[in-house]
Amino acid sequence: MGGFCGNERSERVHTVSADGTVIAYERLGEAAGPPLIVVGGALCDRARMRPFCEALATHTAVVNYDRRGRGDSGEGDGDDIAREIEDLAALVDEAGGRASIYGHSSGAALVLHAALRALPFDKVILHDPPFSADGEQQDAARAYDRELRHLVAAGRDGDAVALFMRLAGAPAEAVEAMRSEPWFAATAALGPSLVHDSVAMGNAERGGAVPRDLITETALTAPTLVLVGEANPPFFLEAAGRLAELLPAARLQVLAGQSHVIEPDTLAPVVADFLAS
Repeated sequence: MGGFCGNERSERVHTVSADGTVIAYERLGEAAGPPLIVVGGALCDRARMRPFCEALATHTAVVNYDRRGRGDSGEGDGDDIAREIEDLAALVDEAGGRASIYGHSSGAALVLHAALRALPFDKVILHDPPFSADGEQQDAARAYDRELRHLVAAGRDGDAVALFMRLAGAPAEAVEAMRSEPWFAATAALGPSLVHDSVAMGNAERGGAVPRDLITETALTAPTLVLVGEANPPFFLEAAGRLAELLPAARLQVLAGQSHVIEPDTLAPVVADFLAS
């Protein structure tokens, strides 16, 4: 995400999750009341999400954090999604017991799981969750999960990042060119965290499909906004439509002309309008 708005106060602190893992975060904005927790997707740490959070901070208080295994947060043991949900619960506690939440891409999948487990969110925003649309995509998601785990277990973090980039649609030759860029080493350090994203997406269990088996009419009653960019590949729009139909308190908003990455100054007012509605 691009853009920058540097006028808001940012305070870096940390909390401790239920398993003892340190979770680093910063609170931005001076607005009173429950904040909005921002959950980034694959290869996004607190620094990557900061421009969006700073744009949001002109509207509301924001909690921007490093998901476990990223930035200044610890890794902990294992990859059970319950650990990342406990991280969010700790952040809600730090916020005084109430918060709204926004998740982008695979971060939206994590937010969905947390909301379905009844974390006390006032409002929920699911932005571009990349759930699979058909059997062929689901086979590819399962194969990706297997290869990703193999690469991470072997300590081949750069190869894990390259695998994800190819899955996301980058041509193989472009990925190889990226590997020679100065920034790639820092990105490669996030390679092991991709396992957490794969778990949130349910790649091994469901082939990354919408988790219909977890959704019931009473599971998520908080007002929910499902956001999707109109210029995304069709499976994004299909997944967003299915989620909006399945979640009882959800509405769908299609962002005209937008793709998976949106400028902060364009996205922040959309999120702020929903929070204020």
